[in-house]
Amino acid sequence: MVDYIGVERVQELVTHIGPARFMEALAAEIEHDYRRWGEFEKSPRHAVHSPVGVIELMPTSDGRLYSFKYVNGHPKNTAAGLLTVTAFGVLSDVETGYPLLLSEMTFTTALRTAAMSALAARRMARPNSRVMALIGNGAQSEFQAIAFNHMLGVRELRLYDTDSRATLKLERNLLKLGLHGLRIVRCSSTAEAVRGADIVTTVTADKRNAVILTPAMIEPGMHINAVGGDCPGKTELHPDILRRPDARVIVEFAPQCRIEGEIQQLEEGFPVTELSDVLSGAGVARASANEVTIFDSVGFALTDFSALRYLHRLNREQRVAAPAIDLVPELDDPKDLFGDLVRESSVTFQAPGAWSAPADIRRAADSRLGS
Repeated sequence: MVDYIGVERVQELVTHIGPARFMEALAAEIEHDYRRWGEFEKSPRHAVHSPVGVIELMPTSDGRLYSFKYVNGHPKNTAAGLLTVTAFGVLSDVETGYPLLLSEMTFTTALRTAAMSALAARRMARPNSRVMALIGNGAQSEFQAIAFNHMLGVRELRLYDTDSRATLKLERNLLKLGLHGLRIVRCSSTAEAVRGADIVTTVTADKRNAVILTPAMIEPGMHINAVGGDCPGKTELHPDILRRPDARVIVEFAPQCRIEGEIQQLEEGFPVTELSDVLSGAGVARASANEVTIFDSVGFALTDFSALRYLHRLNREQRVAAPAIDLVPELDDPKDLFGDLVRESSVTFQAPGAWSAPADIRRAADSRLGS
């Protein structure tokens, strides 16, 4: 049997621990894995694009465990009452190839994305950063706000979205949470929101080369958490922001970011530092208080690996009988797969080329086919 974590179970786990503490613990798991970066097999995710969105597979392995995530990104889905992003993931044992866990990852992707943002910002932002502008107030925005309030001590949050209903939704949800000492300011433009901010988080959904931040908006010492640019042709920053002589760009995995991050706009050899080097001490996150730091975050498979392993452990620790599904057959004779599939009670063989299933199965099949 394979452990299974569905939407309801993730809700239980996060509610029990609390969203802020859950993301802080998840950030610790991610940091642990990034510090052993060299143990992982890494590749850019495999993407299938269409005019309306993208479907991706994100695999990685540390030689002991293997994981992959299926995820989509369809910005126009919300007009039909559907989520922009949905996902599920699998964690497997490398030695046997058997899956250990099948898990929802729609909630989990939102949690790990915010955890990763806050983890990077703890190294890259100035230590006294207390004001954050949050541009794009959709499905990811609450997670970012909670993580930065809890993990970095952000005390003022400036909100802007082209859809005012999204901003009202975000403000309503944050007020219900009563986050520690957080002042919420609704702004009428991106320029107003970022003016004087220590941290600027951009998390917009439009699948295009948008210019959310312009060079004139950037002030010395800012940390930019660029989350929304996550596929080819989808960006949020004017390229001259990246080219600033006082700018330092940190990425999750350079080969992937050059395909679909903010740096896709620049020449191939544009210098960047991978976050793994920063966390291990081999790279510099910020050289001075006036430096502009940019985290070009597209989402990498290693963070999903960390999240799946964390969920698997939590699920087993907090429930004696973990929910499971019969995804893999359990056989008395591992060489007799057919014998376990075809049983006398389910299939009766007749003349060559003919077979009959039980009547209830036939009736169900006939109904689906319109017979």
